[in-house]
Amino acid sequence: MHVDITTHMARAKRHAVFVVVPRFNLTTLITMIETMRIANYLAPEPMFSWDIVSFDGPEIVASNGMTTAVDTDCSSLTPADFVFVLGSWGTEYYENTTLLSWLRKRARAGETVCGVELGSYIVARAGLLDGKPATIHWSWLSGFRESFDRVDVHECLFTIDGKVMTCAGGLAGVDLMLRLIESISDSGFSGEIADQMLHHPIRDAASPQRSTMGRSTETMLPLIREAMTLIEENIEEPLKVPQIADVLGVSQRQLERQFKKNVGCTVVQFGLLRRLQNARLLLISTDLSVREIATASGFNTLSHFAYSFGKFFGRRPSEYREAWPKSEPAPSWPGSLSDFLSILNNIPAQGHPPRD
Repeated sequence: MHVDITTHMARAKRHAVFVVVPRFNLTTLITMIETMRIANYLAPEPMFSWDIVSFDGPEIVASNGMTTAVDTDCSSLTPADFVFVLGSWGTEYYENTTLLSWLRKRARAGETVCGVELGSYIVARAGLLDGKPATIHWSWLSGFRESFDRVDVHECLFTIDGKVMTCAGGLAGVDLMLRLIESISDSGFSGEIADQMLHHPIRDAASPQRSTMGRSTETMLPLIREAMTLIEENIEEPLKVPQIADVLGVSQRQLERQFKKNVGCTVVQFGLLRRLQNARLLLISTDLSVREIATASGFNTLSHFAYSFGKFFGRRPSEYREAWPKSEPAPSWPGSLSDFLSILNNIPAQGHPPRD
């Protein structure tokens, strides 16, 4: 399907440029633009204008398979207030030196540059995130952190540090745009836009990206969320269950009972899942060796890692270096909590993982 979302409009007081790369997230682009469109609709005069451009040709295929027509004459673009770089699947390996040079030039000119979803990889490669806080979609956090050790990586919705911003993508783009509009006008006006979009509440930058941890449509109990956070923050050197219970100020028995009731597996089993997911991400987003990835994911031996990985993902770690091969029409994300629960009986959770 072909989608033409290019637009030719009179330049408004504030101008934005959206740079898209192959397999970008079309929904994120549209919702960020829609926020500005509604601002123009509600304001006495248009507040925003925008261009959609690419350094990869006049038609860019998004991650959903839709072909998007964009502008390509980036050299003639007028100065902008904001430059948003949008990337998704495969952007961790995207290289375009012309785009990187262009971004540095725009940043030197005082324009605000923002990496959106995996677009943060591009902004980081341009050197614009060195020494600054940044975020990315939660599923790529560990790989991004391994790739850019000079970037202060956080799991949050978005970051703003002077003229450099990052955004986790998805509907976090709407929250970022609403907060930017709030800083330009006032909170009442951004609230009116949110009302038009049926988007409530407007989330802050530090809001968590995840609320259910993949388990249900209801918000997870605080105790379970805190336990999961501890597990994820200690992937490389996993905490034992008594240690987690002690940090949370509850008995081990209470923690295990609530975990089993709300998640459907034990604390140790969930820890194994998160370590396997971490390993999968590092395989597809870094050049670390399989042995290094096993160690970084909390496995004491390569054999146990290879066995557990093969049981869960159906192939050896060495066969899992590319997330979305160009020959495949759509990406897949095997490794959900639901999948894991269905095959738990086939993977030993004891032995090399931490014991209770």
